[in-house]
Amino acid sequence: MKKTDPGEGGNERRELILMTALGLFTSRGYFNTSVHDIQKEVGVSIGSIYHHFKSKEAIAKALYDNLTGNMAEAMAEIMAEYRTAHDRCRAVVAYLFNLTESSPAAMQYMLYAKHREFMPDEKPVCSSRPFELMKEMVSEGIARGELREYPPYIAATSIFGGPIRMVYLRLDGVLDDPLPAILDQVWECAWRSVGR
Repeated sequence: MKKTDPGEGGNERRELILMTALGLFTSRGYFNTSVHDIQKEVGVSIGSIYHHFKSKEAIAKALYDNLTGNMAEAMAEIMAEYRTAHDRCRAVVAYLFNLTESSPAAMQYMLYAKHREFMPDEKPVCSSRPFELMKEMVSEGIARGELREYPPYIAATSIFGGPIRMVYLRLDGVLDDPLPAILDQVWECAWRSVGR
């Protein structure tokens, strides 16, 4: 008897494969997850996996592209909605905190996975488009005199480094409180480091 795949739509099945892989990559690790593990968890044929993705590396790359693409889109929307570096950067921190609460596996994959071990041609996460846009927000703020004149990498790390560390602490279970509950305090500390 032929095994049937859930969801007859190709896009729906592809998304199911990606979300299942995301869960397995973050719970077991990339190298401890096989295509057969993903196939069993999804409940599709192995052929269905290979119909959508040529390899496990292709699944990992698609996840990375989707996540960085979604984040870059969110950063672009923030840049269009807010005008000052203060408001833009605060909105980014709020976005990251909310994403951590709503999709912890996505944040774990972005922050914990050593992507270059299995995608050697990919830029490091800190050089990906979302992080470049964050640095651009800071650079524009420096140019307009909203931030002290530090090299953009230093200023961006000062503003976003502490909040991103809070994301790590939340993902590691060190912080019990949801991150949005402490947004104001974290943001005040981050902005005071370089804001005028």
